[in-house]
Amino acid sequence: MTISTRKTVLGGLAMFGTVAMLAACAQAPATTDDTNSAAASDFTPCIVSDFGGFNDKSFNQSSFAGIEAAADELGVDFNQAESTAEDQYASNVTSMIDQDCSFILTVGFALANATRDAAIDNPETNFAIIDSALSNDDFSPLELENVKPVLYDTAQAAFLAGYLAAGTSKTGIVATYGGLQFPSVTIFMDGFADGIAYFNEAKGTDVTLLGWDKATQTGAFAGSFDDIAAGKTTSENFISLGADIILPVAGPLFQGTAQAINDSGKDVAIIGVDSDLFETTPEFAALYLTSVMKQMTDATQLIITDAAAGDFDATPYVGTLENEGVLLAPLHEWESKVDPTIMTEIEELQAQIIDGSLVIESEATPQQ
Repeated sequence: MTISTRKTVLGGLAMFGTVAMLAACAQAPATTDDTNSAAASDFTPCIVSDFGGFNDKSFNQSSFAGIEAAADELGVDFNQAESTAEDQYASNVTSMIDQDCSFILTVGFALANATRDAAIDNPETNFAIIDSALSNDDFSPLELENVKPVLYDTAQAAFLAGYLAAGTSKTGIVATYGGLQFPSVTIFMDGFADGIAYFNEAKGTDVTLLGWDKATQTGAFAGSFDDIAAGKTTSENFISLGADIILPVAGPLFQGTAQAINDSGKDVAIIGVDSDLFETTPEFAALYLTSVMKQMTDATQLIITDAAAGDFDATPYVGTLENEGVLLAPLHEWESKVDPTIMTEIEELQAQIIDGSLVIESEATPQQ
């Protein structure tokens, strides 16, 4: 495990907040009604999804909610381009530029190159991209004055989810899988693996993780973010091997996991990602242990309203446990099934992560 610790005084910490505070690497400028009114006449925000679409019940949907909220606050209309295939990214971004968008939000690591190229060709247009920084063709880092990366250190919250899964599993076997092997996916899996390993070390247990080996960066991937049947097949395999908690990091493919659980008739739980699945997809409410949340709606709303007020800057925003950009969702219907001692220990671990005495690291950890 790439986790470092030092001794600390542990205190209680309320971890399951429902309203996130956005805190970027640079101080976020405040907007006012006056600046919003002034912006309304000539500011047009726009958004481009990845091929998961705006109803993915995951990061596209959360980001879309953010631009909706920002447009409502500003009193402006916004434009959208929903991608249904990877080869549409560049043309969809271009279509937003052709519609005179003042600000373009692109959603997902897969749009990084399309965003980069459009931003270079259109320096007067401001962009933000969810879940990715920029790089050159040789993968060297690239910073542009008109592109703001919006990143999340989800390994921190996923670590807590891994500890929770290890402490809650009855079979001693848990699992995870991804959609595609993107850094924004594997960062969840790394944190989850470390949380399980930390629990095993602390408790002298041997909870097994299926689907991901952090050391070799190899594991189970469905091959897409839209093939729900692949999510079901992958989950059926995990369940047959004894897994009773599954973390799908694959957008809407968690619905395939839910189908596999229901078909199995076994007591298996899901840990969601990006949004609180209990809220976004309540038809499977009884299956959700918790969700590792990225507060994308709040971040995108504030970034857009700041841009409208003339306060855009390209300093990356990094969501962490400290600024509540990432967090665990409530246990909801699982609260009575989880040992309260585990939750107390998770509160203490979260406090250590926030004060820096427990450092969770992934190859995909955003640089701050």
